[in-house]
Amino acid sequence: PSGVFRHLKAAMNTKGYSSIPRELFYWITFLTKALPPRSVGTFIELLIGSMLTSTGFVTDAYLMLDMSRHWSSYYKWLEKGRWSWLALARQFTRLVMQVVNEDVIHLAIDDTLTLRASKKAPASQIHHQHGNKPNLSQYVQGQCWVSLAWVVKFKGTRHVALPLLTRLIPATTNTGKLVAANTLIRAVYRLFEGKTVRVLVDSWYMRCVFIESMLSRGFNVIGQARIDTRLYDEPVQKRKKQRGRPRKYGEKYTPKRIAHLKRTVVTLPLYGKEQVVRYRSKLVKARFLNGLLVRAVWCEFKSEQGEYKKASLLLSTDTTLSPEEVIESYGKRWSIESMFNQLKISWGLKEAWQQTRQTLHRWVHLTMAGYGLVQLLGYLNSSTVQALCQHSPWRKDSPVTAGQIRKGLLMIFRHVNVRAWWNRKCKKFEPPNWRGSEHAESNTLKAA
Repeated sequence: PSGVFRHLKAAMNTKGYSSIPRELFYWITFLTKALPPRSVGTFIELLIGSMLTSTGFVTDAYLMLDMSRHWSSYYKWLEKGRWSWLALARQFTRLVMQVVNEDVIHLAIDDTLTLRASKKAPASQIHHQHGNKPNLSQYVQGQCWVSLAWVVKFKGTRHVALPLLTRLIPATTNTGKLVAANTLIRAVYRLFEGKTVRVLVDSWYMRCVFIESMLSRGFNVIGQARIDTRLYDEPVQKRKKQRGRPRKYGEKYTPKRIAHLKRTVVTLPLYGKEQVVRYRSKLVKARFLNGLLVRAVWCEFKSEQGEYKKASLLLSTDTTLSPEEVIESYGKRWSIESMFNQLKISWGLKEAWQQTRQTLHRWVHLTMAGYGLVQLLGYLNSSTVQALCQHSPWRKDSPVTAGQIRKGLLMIFRHVNVRAWWNRKCKKFEPPNWRGSEHAESNTLKAA
């Protein structure tokens, strides 16, 4: 019986590994370079476990695979292990930079709340629920997270946000969110040197301190501002020998002046579909930015009933962009809301629980890395990835989504000893007989 058990276990550890996209093994091997050698095996097990589970508990990730250590070892590694979650986030950012090839990088910053009933949770405080959800009170107990995501364009008009970094806010004020947003950018901005980067934010982060910090790092900011933001024309140049100091601002833009600007109606691919937008645009000086010249776009969306909605004001520090480019770029910011929804509901962020702030950051970033790897597989959209989504034949066209890919991986990885797939000699994560299968495949191609 023991021999039969060993054969069954060996077969289980090699079941269907050839149907796993090879890029996944390369990516996990790349991420392991950010960790000490002794931590790699535990990291791979928890990474794949968090990738497959829909809850935020370490126990569920532990039960997904055939773990080779006692469960207490994984909790101790999260709490006291000598590894850096910040180094892991930077390594994942380098990975995305290698996989995604885009001329312009769009980074989105936003905050979200995870509700908590206990006051003992790290940074659990009373927060204002500005989402205006009807099933929640105006003030709720919870944890506030400020996250940085990379918005990637998939095939078609769909955009997906890949989480890079997140930070737990210890305070409830808006200043804490601004400090956290600057901290997230400061942690990774050197990785984007020589790249064109646009930071997409909402009105919470359209502050002079934040925008000046982004401009000092070479990043442009596109965000929504208050409709009553004070904007001015460029001043008339001072005449020769004219008395007095030169004017800093020209004439102020009032609603009456804005209504006299040229109005343009266009159809743009926004939020996953074609949208009719009516806008007015002008190069103006913003008072809250100490007279910085920005591109202002007053845009109105056409509803399904055929009426135009209330006007919104978008500001861009890159004055070379056209109004259509400003609207399209800001429309990509909404993908971070979908990312929050999937992380909370499908990847268990709303249930993630640790006793200390440091341990919670470690576990959350492990979960985000697992979510990001699955989304990157969807970005490839190769034949191997599409084969993973064939488990639901009743669904039309077998859509390639993160949830469908995870189900396909779950059928292969469940109760498998993935630690045995880590090759300590060559420091690569690969399944058994990986090199033998590659050699056989190359011989087949040569014969063909």
